Amino acid sequence: METRTLERILTLLEKWKKEHKSPIVEKVKERFKDPFLILIATILSLRTRDIVTEKVFEKLYNEVKNVDDLEAISEERLEKLINSVGFYKNKVKTLKEIAKRLKENFNGKVPDNLKDLLSIKGVGRKTANLVLIEGFDKYGICVDTHVHRIINLWGYVSTRAADDTEMELRKKLPRKWWKKINNILVTFGQNICTPVSQKCHICPVYRLCSYKNKKGLNG
Repeated sequence: METRTLERILTLLEKWKKEHKSPIVEKVKERFKDPFLILIATILSLRTRDIVTEKVFEKLYNEVKNVDDLEAISEERLEKLINSVGFYKNKVKTLKEIAKRLKENFNGKVPDNLKDLLSIKGVGRKTANLVLIEGFDKYGICVDTHVHRIINLWGYVSTRAADDTEMELRKKLPRKWWKKINNILVTFGQNICTPVSQKCHICPVYRLCSYKNKKGLNG
């Protein structure tokens, strides 16, 4: 797929997305505009459906609203609050590590650069990029599993890992799409181009799609 075709697709999907629910981290940004809460929501959302993440975030927010709350809460209490999300025990460790590092190294504030975010144990490139974009309105390319899957399915890149997809997109994707591509393709991947049983018959970009195994409009 050529860049000009991808841009046509993203333009159409950006308009289509307005009629659908936003990903959980985008909702948290719109509601709070707080990099700390955006970071927490991002950690909770990893390998977890948004419908679950949203409920757990609300439970956690009742008790954890800032880094001091996160530092003070016990691991046992955290487990009870977030045990519905995937890999919750690991996420408890990550959340406590975040509180520790933010207090010790960053004056209790979420850093606004990739290097410092990645220095926090448990924060990977996907999380760091999303926090930069949603928390600080800085340029980054967040590659969720939907982004990695769909962008490879279209043949715009040919990569095995999400980090490799990010690096290829940094080379090829026009900068105006860097902040937007994750939210667009996550929404598209959750609703239309799902991992199993893609809904090609109602796809808004069907005629531009280059997926060789896409279904006919009637099947």
